Amino acid sequence: MNEKVKILADSIEQVIIGKSDCVIKVIAAMLCGGHVLIEDVPGVGKTRLVTALACSVGGKFNRIQMTPDVMPSDIVGYSFVTPKSKKTEYREGIAMCNFLLADEINRASPKVQSSLLEIMDERQISLDSNTYVLPKPFMALATQNPVETYGTYHLPEAQMDRFLIRISMGYLTPLEEMSLMDSPSHQEKVDLEPVLTTKQVQDLQKKLLKITTHDSVKEYIMHIVSATRSNENIRLGISPRGTLGLSVMAKAMAFIQGRKFVTPDDVIDVAPCVLAHRLILSPNRSDLYHSQEAAINEIISKTPLPEPKL
Repeated sequence: MNEKVKILADSIEQVIIGKSDCVIKVIAAMLCGGHVLIEDVPGVGKTRLVTALACSVGGKFNRIQMTPDVMPSDIVGYSFVTPKSKKTEYREGIAMCNFLLADEINRASPKVQSSLLEIMDERQISLDSNTYVLPKPFMALATQNPVETYGTYHLPEAQMDRFLIRISMGYLTPLEEMSLMDSPSHQEKVDLEPVLTTKQVQDLQKKLLKITTHDSVKEYIMHIVSATRSNENIRLGISPRGTLGLSVMAKAMAFIQGRKFVTPDDVIDVAPCVLAHRLILSPNRSDLYHSQEAAINEIISKTPLPEPKL
C-alpha cells in the first residue's frame, strides 16, 4: 500500500473500527477529486468517518446540518453593500473550504440541493456576476438515511450523478462491536492530528494521473457501462461521467496498492460504489435486480474478463 495513504488510513481507523474498505474507498475518492455520498441507517458512524478524514488532512473543514430552513445563501454565501464604503462585498458561505460535510443532505429543500450542483461539478460559486473559486483540494461529503423518508426530499438524478461514489458502512461484526464498547474514543469528539497537508494531497492527485489503463481494460469498462444502457430492466443507464468515474476510481485503487497500472480486479472492486447510484431501475425489473447494486453485480458477472496480453 502507498505509504502516505497507509498513514492516513491508520489515522482514520483510530476512531473508525472495522470499516477498512469504506475508509480506503473514501480516501480513493479524495485522490480522484471526487465527492462521496454515505447512505446508511443512523448510528453506524457516517458523520464520524467524514470528520476523521477531514481532521487527518490539514485543510479547512466545514459542516452544515441540512434542515428544511437552510437557505442557499448558507451554502454559497451572499453579497451585501457596506454602509460606509457603499461597495459590494462577498460574505463566504459554508462551501468555501476543503472538506464540506452536508449532514442528512436529503432533509434540505430542493432549492438548497440545487445550490450544490455548480459547487460539486465546477468547484466554483457564481454569484451576482462574480465567480469565486473554491480552495484546492475540495471535496463534498454527504450523508443520508435511506430508511426514514418523512420530512426528506429525494436527491435529483443530476446531483446523484455528481457523487463519484456512494457507500454504505453497514453494521459491525459482534466482535468489532464488543471492542467498540471497550474503546473510550467512541464517546469523544473526533480530534485527530493532521497527518497529511493539502499540498501533499494535491501531489498524490497528480501522481494518480500517471497510472496507466490498458486498452483491454478500457474496453472492459465500456462493456459494463454499455450493458447498463441496453438492459430492459434498467430505465436510465450510466452516463459518460459515470464511465470516467469508474476509470479514475480504478486508477486510485491501483495507486493505493502501489501499482502503476489498472487491473480488471480494480474495476470490479469499485464498480458497485461508482455505478449503482447512477442507475434507475425499470418498474418491470426482475427479482434479480432487487437493488441497484444487484444489477451492477449481475452485469459484471456476465461480462467476460479481458484476455491476458502476452
